Amino acid sequence: MRTKARETLFKILFSSQFVQPVDKSFRTGLYRAGELNEDDVKYCDRILSLIDEHSAEISEVIDKKSLAFPESRLFPADRSVLFIAVAEILYCDDVPDKVAASEAANIASRYSSEKSASFISGILASVIADKR
Repeated sequence: MRTKARETLFKILFSSQFVQPVDKSFRTGLYRAGELNEDDVKYCDRILSLIDEHSAEISEVIDKKSLAFPESRLFPADRSVLFIAVAEILYCDDVPDKVAASEAANIASRYSSEKSASFISGILASVIADKR
């Protein structure tokens, strides 16, 4: 499972909203602290690259699906979780959509709020439905 890798990604993205750019030594430190193996590190680097490459598209998808708040007004924790999950859903054929959505809700419930988990689940269900 990539739960630890996703939580590490969450921490990196969350941090990047306050300090830019997040340098390689910070990422490496989080990889070590999360006790990630080589495959997890590759996965994290891949998702970060996808988010960097498709940031505008991911933001647009979130804006369209988040009727209550534009992406720019979301809590930083919620925005971080959504960026990871939307990147997985749209650009990672090796990650089942349901797994991406479930993991996102779990991370949101740990690092944000119970309401955030429901909010995120609703957005991701809509993204998945549109993908099909």
